[in-house]
Amino acid sequence: MVRISLVIATYNRAEQLMTTLVSVAAQSLAPEAWECVVVDNNSTDATRERVAAFGACHPELHIRYIFEREQGLSAARNAGIAASQGDIIAFVDDDERIVPDFLGAYVDLFDSHPEAMAAGGCIIAEYPTGRPRWMSRFTEQPIANPMNYGATVRVFPKGKIPGGGNMAFRREALVRVGIFDTSLGRTGKSLIGGEESDLFERMATVDIRPYYVPRAVMYHIIPAEKLTREYFLRLCYNTGVSQRRRAELHDRVWRLYVGEVAKWCATLALCLVHRPCQSRALIAMRREISRGIWRRA
Repeated sequence: MVRISLVIATYNRAEQLMTTLVSVAAQSLAPEAWECVVVDNNSTDATRERVAAFGACHPELHIRYIFEREQGLSAARNAGIAASQGDIIAFVDDDERIVPDFLGAYVDLFDSHPEAMAAGGCIIAEYPTGRPRWMSRFTEQPIANPMNYGATVRVFPKGKIPGGGNMAFRREALVRVGIFDTSLGRTGKSLIGGEESDLFERMATVDIRPYYVPRAVMYHIIPAEKLTREYFLRLCYNTGVSQRRRAELHDRVWRLYVGEVAKWCATLALCLVHRPCQSRALIAMRREISRGIWRRA
């Protein structure tokens, strides 16, 4: 019986996806207890052929390919939910690799904590070309979203939520609060996000708090093209646009404005204790996020 379904949405990353699938194939959980649903979100590369070939090489595993024509990460994830069979649904992205105990860790969490409805795991950033000197732990956040809350299972700290590339839910939680909002989330090459934050915000309104699962470790592989100034500025701007859209959906735009002013104060204070190149990146990040918030796209 399938206990957990792993959904991987992908768009024109056939080569990177293979790295993810190799780590999926190495799972220690019994093959009959899990499935992997790969959602091809309208790719124009060889994704279909590569997934079919990978599945043929691993006939003992339940790796399924589906095609979702509606463009957008939220639409692709929703298609994966609809196609999945498990009572637990986990999500990773196509630029990651997971440890062998990943799926087993989530199954153990939900088995041992019947009150748990949502969860997330540890995220470790991996830089094949090296971590840039201008990056601090603050400017790393929008790019890699590293996450580590210790070695024990616990409820996520207040104000913190799982990363979108490492999260899991009981199916009944998604039935209760709804699935991903397709007005949010990346679409093609667009960097609009916020769909996971919106989902967890809706869960919070019905007292669902996610659990942190330290054994569910994911490595987020950051290529060189995501470490350029142009990409960083574009990502930060779209982070601001995403925050504005979510604030409008939840009727809290003025709270967003007040919070952004407070973050500017914190940013200026942080600049006093960082290297000049890191301080410049901090200022650029805050400026672009503010631009996205106040100048709606």
